[in-house]
Order: sequence, then C-alpha cells, then structure tokens
Amino acid sequence: MQDNRNGMLPFPPPISRDRVISQFPKCYTPEASLQLKKDWDNQAKAACKDRATRHQPWDRQKMSKVVVVGDLYVGKTCLINRFCKDVFERDYKATIGVDFEIERFDISGIPFSLQIWDTAGQEKFKCIASAYYRGAQVIITVFDMADIKSLDHTRQWLEEAMRENEPHSYFTFLVGAKSDLLPLEERQRTEKDAIRIATEMQAEFWAVSAKSGENVQGFFFRVAALAFEKCILKDTETGVPATIGLGDSIKSDRVNLEEAAPQDMKRGCC
Repeated sequence: MQDNRNGMLPFPPPISRDRVISQFPKCYTPEASLQLKKDWDNQAKAACKDRATRHQPWDRQKMSKVVVVGDLYVGKTCLINRFCKDVFERDYKATIGVDFEIERFDISGIPFSLQIWDTAGQEKFKCIASAYYRGAQVIITVFDMADIKSLDHTRQWLEEAMRENEPHSYFTFLVGAKSDLLPLEERQRTEKDAIRIATEMQAEFWAVSAKSGENVQGFFFRVAALAFEKCILKDTETGVPATIGLGDSIKSDRVNLEEAAPQDMKRGCC
C-alpha cells in the first residue's frame, strides 16, 4: 500500500469474503442469552441504506473496541488467534500486558472493524492491562470449561472491566473455551452452571473451541453484529461518526502501551 502524503491513512485492502455479514447472527442458545435479538433494529436498517453511511472515508470508518479478560491459560489468545489468523497453537507464551488485533468486516454493505484487545491474566500485569479496559464497547470474559475455578473468577474479571467504563456503554459476553476437552455429559453440566452465572452477569454465554474452531466464527460474528448496530444507532442519535473507544486512535493506544509498561514495571505496582 502507498502512503497518502495528505495525512490520510492508506486505503485498505478489500474485506475478505469470510468477513461479510449480511444476516443477523443467532445467539448460542436462547437460554444462554439476555440479548435475544434476531434481526437488525429498524432504525439501524434504515441507516444502513443511507448512501453517506455506506461510503464514508477510510479514516472515519466505524470501529468498536473489544476487551478480552480472564485467568491465565484459559485460552484467550488461542480464541483470538483462531478467529483472526485461523491458527491453533497448543504451546504459546503468556500475553505480556496487552496485545490487539484488528479484524475488518462488511456488515450490511458497510465497512466495520473490531479492535480486539487480548489482556494478560497474570496478576503482575493487571495494573497495565486494566488501563486498556477503558472505552470498551464489548467485554468478553473467558473461562476454561475444564477448570471450574476459572468460571468462579469470571465475576471478578467482569467487575474490574466494568469499573473502567460507563454503565450500559458495552455488551458483555461469557465464553467457555476448550469445550472440546469435556465429554458430553460434563460439558452439559458446565454449560448449565455457566448459563446461571451469565444470567447473573447480564452476559451472553457461548461455548467455543479454538482447537476445533467450534462456534468461534459464529461468536465473533455475533459480537461484531451487536457492536455494529450499537455504533449505527449511536451515530443516528448524535450525528457523530463512531470512533475507537473514547476517541483514542490505534496509534496512541500502541504508544501509550509502550510508554506505560516500563514505567509501571519500574514502580513495582505489578
């Protein structure tokens, strides 16, 4: 790609065909969700037909920030890598601080992106990672379906992410990873417990497997659809194009991360 000398971002490549969402994605099971939407909001549908909305400049395209939280080794990075890179690595290094991926979609003919933040599950990195919870439109709390203790910890992770954001400004999801490790009966028992906790958290529950790919695309499509619709409706109300989080750019997030990590580690707060 060539740089634009007028200060604009380079023009993006075409969106992959497997990232086109034309129909509203279904939830995992009705019992597992408080967001029982089955179709786009009528106001959002009308906005999607607007020519100005469909042909916005690349540097003003709609994007939502997603934060993924949970205990160490529950499968957060594997889940993200399976969707964004279509790879599964059994052995990998634990995430240090935070990392992120950008995934681009075509939703009802409109370009849309998710900025997916992968946060560390280690206690010593919490003071760094928690700073990047702010401005999230989606909070995904992940647990290991083969480790019931990690499910018990999800409330704490969600509460920490919620403290950094305004009430009702985000969607919440509870994701059970490594579903392939459980026999059917045990999986059903774990899902029943997860659904109960998800209801208490006002979250939508999904069971996924990064190893097999089960439900991974469906889950992220659901995340993208709900975040996109909220972006559209917010734009309709305010008349201001949606940005990443609270207006932070990708560049400033990366710079802040590089600056914050050594300072925080030097103070010993982690």
